[in-house]
Amino acid sequence: QDLPGIISFVVYGATILLGLPSNLLALYVFYCRAKARLTPNLIYMINLCVSDLVFVLFLPLKILEMGPVDWTMPSFLCPLYNLIHFGTIYASACFLTAVSVGRFLGAAYPIHYQVFKRPRYSCLISLGIWCLVGSHGLLIFALETSRDTNSSLFAGKGLACYSNFSDGQLALLAPVRLELSVVLFFFPLALTSFCYAGCIRVLVGSHLHLRKKHRAVRVAVATLSVFVLCFGPYNISHVVGFIYKDDVWWRSVALLPSACNAFLDPLIFYFMSPAMDDGLKSSSRAKTIIIL
Repeated sequence: QDLPGIISFVVYGATILLGLPSNLLALYVFYCRAKARLTPNLIYMINLCVSDLVFVLFLPLKILEMGPVDWTMPSFLCPLYNLIHFGTIYASACFLTAVSVGRFLGAAYPIHYQVFKRPRYSCLISLGIWCLVGSHGLLIFALETSRDTNSSLFAGKGLACYSNFSDGQLALLAPVRLELSVVLFFFPLALTSFCYAGCIRVLVGSHLHLRKKHRAVRVAVATLSVFVLCFGPYNISHVVGFIYKDDVWWRSVALLPSACNAFLDPLIFYFMSPAMDDGLKSSSRAKTIIIL
């Protein structure tokens, strides 16, 4: 195998080995917390775990296709796999954004946010996120399955699933990729950045102990960094591909950090998030007392 193929094989294998147990553990912990007290951010974190788990469970198909065994993903399975693979990537980005918005509103507007801090609202927002992501995925899925097999969008001109596109296929695919990246990554990135910047501003201006401030700020920076580093390269490849009307050669490599997000999310939200949430709760509680 070539070097990019070997790197992809290692990254996807590590994602399965690390992502499966960590997400199962995090999902169990969140479920136990939800039984005691269901909060909006807990609902978003559970959905995030489910998204990452589904992503990890379907990765063996990609590894099997890349492995030494001569196996090609069947034409009927390729569109379905890509619907799930890319859909869960964008769903994870959207749920990370939902968590950041919830934290910001709870810290900056603690009194007003209490009115809307209801689990049913978070469930509706979660449903809306799945519908938004699913509608984009189903649009491409319908486009693929309605096309002639000889001009399959996902199978391309080669044997690998979703690669080696013709000029005609790229003319159709590039604008779709750009729209996906703008709606499901760049807009959520701008919103997430704004929210965590606001959280940091609240924390720095609060009367928390300096050590707790630093710890909570590190969590905010780490979460935003993971968002950018994991999802950024792949979505930048969409923009570059649209500008040059080409399927950039480094796109498959840029996709690898997105896989790493599946085992980095549990690390942040299970081990580090309590510091962030406790800090924001303390600062918002103090702010509420001052206002009252």
